[in-house]
Amino acid sequence: MDNNIVISTRIRLARNLKDYPFPCRLSDKGKAEVDEKVRKALINGNSAIAKDFQYIDFDNMSETMKVSLVEKHLVSPEFISNTSGRAVLLLNNGTVSIMLNEEDHIRLQVIENGFCLDEAYDLADKLDTLLDEQLNFAFNEKLGYLTQCPTNLGTGMRASVMLHLPALKKSGAMNMLANNLNKLGLTIRGAHGEGSSSEGAIYQLSNQVSLGISEKSAIENLKNITNQLISQELKQRETLVKSIETKDKVMRSLGILKTACIMSHKEAVNLLSNVRFGISTGLIDNINIETINDLLIEIQPATLMTILGEQITVKDRDISRAEYIRNKLN
Repeated sequence: MDNNIVISTRIRLARNLKDYPFPCRLSDKGKAEVDEKVRKALINGNSAIAKDFQYIDFDNMSETMKVSLVEKHLVSPEFISNTSGRAVLLLNNGTVSIMLNEEDHIRLQVIENGFCLDEAYDLADKLDTLLDEQLNFAFNEKLGYLTQCPTNLGTGMRASVMLHLPALKKSGAMNMLANNLNKLGLTIRGAHGEGSSSEGAIYQLSNQVSLGISEKSAIENLKNITNQLISQELKQRETLVKSIETKDKVMRSLGILKTACIMSHKEAVNLLSNVRFGISTGLIDNINIETINDLLIEIQPATLMTILGEQITVKDRDISRAEYIRNKLN
């Protein structure tokens, strides 16, 4: 039931090498040295997972591919804004990415499907330990891990969950919830973080506090608050699902997705959100919720073009998006 509401889980760790300035003050030569050191540490580390990483040099990557990685949350928008001296180590199954020379020397991310904070953290912690054993991370007894941005001092960890909250959004409770969450050291934003919209009622909930708190405590706090949001969402859904208007909205959305010939990304996300709600509440029983989760990623503009393997106009992309969705759902 939790996975009907929690789409995915992410753990991100910010780390810096002790003997090098932060990337904003680091020369091209220094960035190249950091890049090489991290790659060697991963390869030489005593872990079977290391051999499954792919090294991606952004100098030889198309803009579409770069944006697609942002859409999949594997790299940040800031990371691709200036790729000089930057690279990413990407696990073949797409669950782990290690950004090199972004705001910090290392931004290690683990993304898992569903609500699995403990599992995602365990993997991130193992990789973090593997790298630290050979790289000697910058650490202070009082301040914890040293990071370029002071808000990341301490654990250097951001833990987050991607939530589908259509009932709470419809109830008008999200603004009040956001204010209350801020008081608890958490923040809730659109799917792509600060400043992004909450199209499709998809939100990202994450911890704000990393100093003076352990990783385990931060995760437990996030887990407890997430469970409270799940309970509130489910309670609102009980009332919402009884409405004939809701049932009509869900079924109309499915009908449009199965028959439309042209569709913008925004329209598709909102329609898929309605169908996802229908699946999770039993109104639709012949489509897997994982299919909808996959479509929400695959129909994004740049990702769709990488799947199609071609550069196309916005109109042609909207036509291709509609066809892609029809093929998946029919």
